[in-house]
Amino acid sequence: MRILRYQDGALVKWGLMEEGMIREMEGDPFSHFHLTSRAREIGEVKLLPPCLPSKIVALGLNYRDHAEEVKMDLPEEPILFIKPSTSVIGHGDAIIYPKMSKRVDYEAELAVVIKKRAKTVALGEAKEYILGYTCLNDVTARDLQPKNGQWTKSKSFDTFAPLGPWIVTDLDPHHLEISTYLNGQRRQHSNTQYLLFGPLQLVSYISNIMTLLPGDVIATGTPSGIGPMLIGDRVDVEIEGIGTLSNYVVAEEPSEDD
Repeated sequence: MRILRYQDGALVKWGLMEEGMIREMEGDPFSHFHLTSRAREIGEVKLLPPCLPSKIVALGLNYRDHAEEVKMDLPEEPILFIKPSTSVIGHGDAIIYPKMSKRVDYEAELAVVIKKRAKTVALGEAKEYILGYTCLNDVTARDLQPKNGQWTKSKSFDTFAPLGPWIVTDLDPHHLEISTYLNGQRRQHSNTQYLLFGPLQLVSYISNIMTLLPGDVIATGTPSGIGPMLIGDRVDVEIEGIGTLSNYVVAEEPSEDD
């Protein structure tokens, strides 16, 4: 299934993509739902982030080639950081280039969407807690990252977590092509088979540290090829079996003090 959230007029709805049409859902995918007979063409509605995470738990250095790219040792266990819920935007929304940064980078990532409350989950049971997978762009103010002992500042600006366009439930995440295109030119290209810690390991590991709630997201890390975006650029994150998450970059609007 391809599950999505969308705005239809003044209403926010859940739906399923079926043969190019959105079938409206009553209920939600984290509890009980059924499909109605109502359907809309995708061009008639605005796509929203496919879930509303209370938090995004993200991974650093989870591809071997990326660790080599930034000249850092491979981690012995997952390196975690958190992006706030206020950083989330959807497919087609604008990434705002903050005035305090001089370099803002794209980072294509496979995102895991949690289905139900997860606490101290055993590795063998982790799959039961995953609703599905989507695309995420872990936007990063790269020049601010080394100035902070941890990565929160550089990763947490509003609009720094584009997510979507939908959640795919029937997907094997272990061998998927992943790419970033900047203005139509491919800048990142790898495969999820090169993840150091896979989705099931991460659900188990993280849930033994913090409780994961329905709709929470695990961003599994980015491969090599990270690079800067400029105001006016379009960035596309493409993952095999899921689709393409597209966003564009705009300048931060001046404040009253400017």
